[in-house]
Amino acid sequence: MSEQPSSKPSNTQLLFAAVVVMALVVVAVFVLSNKSEQPSENEKFKQDVVVPASDPVKPVNTAQSQPEPEPEPVIEAPTQPVEPEPVVAAEPEEPVVQVQPPKPQLPSLDESDQEIKQNLQEYLTEQSLGLFVTDDMIRRTVVFVDNLAQGKMARKHAPVSAPVDKFMALESDIIITDPNSYERYTPYVDMISQMSNAQIVRLYKKFQPLMFEAYEEIGYEGDEFNYTLNQAINEILETPVPETSLPLIKDSVTYSYAYPEWEKLSAAQKQFLRMGPANMKRIKTKLAAVQKSLAN
Repeated sequence: MSEQPSSKPSNTQLLFAAVVVMALVVVAVFVLSNKSEQPSENEKFKQDVVVPASDPVKPVNTAQSQPEPEPEPVIEAPTQPVEPEPVVAAEPEEPVVQVQPPKPQLPSLDESDQEIKQNLQEYLTEQSLGLFVTDDMIRRTVVFVDNLAQGKMARKHAPVSAPVDKFMALESDIIITDPNSYERYTPYVDMISQMSNAQIVRLYKKFQPLMFEAYEEIGYEGDEFNYTLNQAINEILETPVPETSLPLIKDSVTYSYAYPEWEKLSAAQKQFLRMGPANMKRIKTKLAAVQKSLAN
């Protein structure tokens, strides 16, 4: 009779099943243990690697932004070779020549009187012209001015003639100058007043070379005459103008000033006092203006 299968497993089957069960248990334990622990970081790697910070990205408003049009392609025209322009050499400029006005042709010093008189006739009346000594006019003027600058009166070299009328004095309890004597000098003051400052300066500048020549004849450097003329003008300007008649002292046929402060003035200044206060003021005003014009 055939054998019936046994309902109980054999020992071999039980051993195999036990091995499978143990393997499943080990796998399950390994998986569960990995899920419960936090992953540990590699500190060495964390220190060596620097992660760049990313800029926050601004949200783009897609509702308002329009797509930027694509730039049209630029089609460059074929370049033609440009011929260099011919270099034209600049013509040298002609130097600008300053044309100086021709200097007046002067006569010699010995023959200058006639031309001086012709120039004076353009400014002065016949009466004023008659006051001049008309021979050797430039030499007379230069010598007279040189003495005047030193406070002296070179009467023999005066460029004008002396007054016809004589000096007069009023003698009473005190002696004073007769006021009518002042009128002797009024024609000389009028003569100077007839010429403008510019006319006097222009006349002097024109004949200046001859005056320098005449000044050299008496032993000076010619251009020093300008300084001498200025000193002569100062001699007159520094003369005080009396406010009242000055008392005089009669010495034989001459007169001297009673007050020492007036008598100690230079011979040229005491002669200037004889013109009287009114004429002195007119002469001073004119000479001061001429002096200023000569300095410019």
